[in-house]
Amino acid sequence: MLYIVSTPIGNLKDITFRAVETLKSVDLIAAEDTRHTKILTSCYGIQTPLTSYFQHNRIAKGEYLIKLLKEGKDIALVSDAGTPGISDPGAHIIKLALQNKIPITAVPGPSAFLTALVVSGKPADKFLYEGFLPSKPGARKNRLKKLSGGDRTIIFYESPHRILKTLADISEVFGDVQIACCRELTKKFEEIKRKKVSEVIKDLESKSPRGEFVIII
Repeated sequence: MLYIVSTPIGNLKDITFRAVETLKSVDLIAAEDTRHTKILTSCYGIQTPLTSYFQHNRIAKGEYLIKLLKEGKDIALVSDAGTPGISDPGAHIIKLALQNKIPITAVPGPSAFLTALVVSGKPADKFLYEGFLPSKPGARKNRLKKLSGGDRTIIFYESPHRILKTLADISEVFGDVQIACCRELTKKFEEIKRKKVSEVIKDLESKSPRGEFVIII
């Protein structure tokens, strides 16, 4: 069985009893960053062996994991934070498992974009999760233009070194709209700005942006 196990997005207490139980019982944990996951497993006394499974080794390691699953091993897939398979390499091993008729089950839990959505104050009855926008300016603006004019809430992820450029592009395409800009969700320095784009840009320009961002329009 391949277990898709959700882990905390920040606060280590945000893990389910079932997730801890599963991580203890499987034969192997495939982790995006074993050093990061080791902090979690150490916190909960989980002694299951870890193996790295990330973007750059997903092809070779994916075949290795499928081999183990076919031999009858149980493997838990975890990402650095949140639910595996969403904007991370986990989608590859999930697809491989399905192609090889290996049973899959999910151990649900935290997800950054849903956490941001419910605290944003924006309509949550109809929304579009867009993940990361293109890194190149032209492609990013084109994508934003295609998304504009709809009647649903839009959710983006963004890195600290691109956040100001992305906000500037959002302002150019959507206008100076009210957004929610969430940072360090569930962590000690959690910050949620519910302001116009121009105001968020001004706030972030006054200090060096840090942490991963979720933007909601």
